[in-house]
Amino acid sequence: MGERPAERGGAGAMERQPVVPLAQYAGVTRERFLREIYPLRKPAVLTGMDLGPCTAKWTVDYLSQAVGNKEVKVHVSAGPQMDFLSKNFVYRTLPFDVFVKRAAEAKHAEYFISEDEKYYLRSLGEDPRKDIADLRKQFPLLADDIWIPEYFEKEQLFSTVFRIGSAGIQLWTHYDVMDNFLIQVTGKKRVVLYSPRDAPYLYLSGTKSEVLDVDKPDLKRYPLFAKARRYECFLKAGEVLFIPALWFHNVISEEFGVGVNVFWKHLPAECYDKTDTYGNKDLAAASRAAQILDRALKVLNELPEEYKDFYGRRMVLHIQEKTYSTNYE
Repeated sequence: MGERPAERGGAGAMERQPVVPLAQYAGVTRERFLREIYPLRKPAVLTGMDLGPCTAKWTVDYLSQAVGNKEVKVHVSAGPQMDFLSKNFVYRTLPFDVFVKRAAEAKHAEYFISEDEKYYLRSLGEDPRKDIADLRKQFPLLADDIWIPEYFEKEQLFSTVFRIGSAGIQLWTHYDVMDNFLIQVTGKKRVVLYSPRDAPYLYLSGTKSEVLDVDKPDLKRYPLFAKARRYECFLKAGEVLFIPALWFHNVISEEFGVGVNVFWKHLPAECYDKTDTYGNKDLAAASRAAQILDRALKVLNELPEEYKDFYGRRMVLHIQEKTYSTNYE
């Protein structure tokens, strides 16, 4: 592990966070994953896995022919950094064969915003409000090409999400509430991750971080971000990244690439929000607790400032005492 050179520049520049490389494991069997890797609850890169013919077959031409002109809803962004909070992108619907060819090229003869706009597909169910992304349903001719690592029980499988992105496209930092495998079929991604325990430093809005640029953050606006411990990997074609639930991740497509996310319910089904079709709604009990806390804070507002401050601090200490764990890094 080494430190990157310090950033130089104006106010708010920071030394690059020391990078913690992710552990890599080659040729991992289900038994070894469940025995040695999964209990650690840390991200890990799995290499040398047999993912089926997809790694050779899923070229732009093959995908165009296999899926054809099926309409897909995609993100279109003028710049590479997409921000879900400010919505600096637009949604557009395109025939799949048109979309995948545009996503693979740097300059476009036809475009919505600019000739160098970026494209990103995150597959959805037929009705995203109630249907879950399922590769076999939305892209049946591709489903048999990929062999998904079955390192969980079949009934735990939640969704299989098809993802395609232009070179350079960057997804905002966020967490999911389910464990998942990010399978990189073609292309290369850089993935930056932060532990759930670093949530206080990430300036959260819902499940997403307000810090858009993790490489050159505005430390005047987000001073605590410098305390977050940065984990990182470069995920190559044919590799799989295990992302445990609640780990924050920020993803850049270093090249045009195709991937599949596999989410599974590692907790009992009743723990999850029944309306969640993405795998990112907070657990039902956590949502109820947050609502109760909001009501408690409204009651505290009835107190004079000096007392509100005192009892607020007592509540924070009580929550820490009752909920913080020493079992996780």
